[in-house]
Amino acid sequence: METLVGTAPVSVPAALRKLYFLRFAFAAVWAALLFTTADTLGAPTATLLVIYPLFDVACAIVDIRSARVNGQAVRGLYVNVALSALTVAGLAFAATSGIPAVLRVWGAWAVTAGIVQLVVGAARRRLGGQWAMIASGFISTLAGASFVAQAGKDGASLSSLAGYAFLGGVFFLVSALRLGRTRTKA
Repeated sequence: METLVGTAPVSVPAALRKLYFLRFAFAAVWAALLFTTADTLGAPTATLLVIYPLFDVACAIVDIRSARVNGQAVRGLYVNVALSALTVAGLAFAATSGIPAVLRVWGAWAVTAGIVQLVVGAARRRLGGQWAMIASGFISTLAGASFVAQAGKDGASLSSLAGYAFLGGVFFLVSALRLGRTRTKA
């Protein structure tokens, strides 16, 4: 007798696929908006900076609900919610101190969230489409370290955050497309 233990319900990839498409669209729009305001750290830029991790919290909560319904592990997603919520507060405070402070907070978030994304992607690899999430987590960790390093240099800019967000969005798009291919093969 064959069992289906360890196989993912069809709804998990479908829910992730929708969430990943949404994350790509958000990242693309957010990156474009940040790029246009990245030269100064005024109210519009500070608002954009805080919105990004808030959106990440919301997406992680949606992901947790979907994963819990389908019996998937959610510990890493809870860690992501906590990290992103702390980042919201950190960025709100850092935005009053200048671009280097923002880069340090964003960099610390990118490193830690990247590690979490790598772990969650590896745990979900059987769902399909997760190699891009694993790669994105690794790249996020490296990018975060570069943001912290950039904060100590003259002429530090937030424009690199726009590129980081857009690239992260592309990885979500790739995963969404791969999840679609996995679903059609099943």
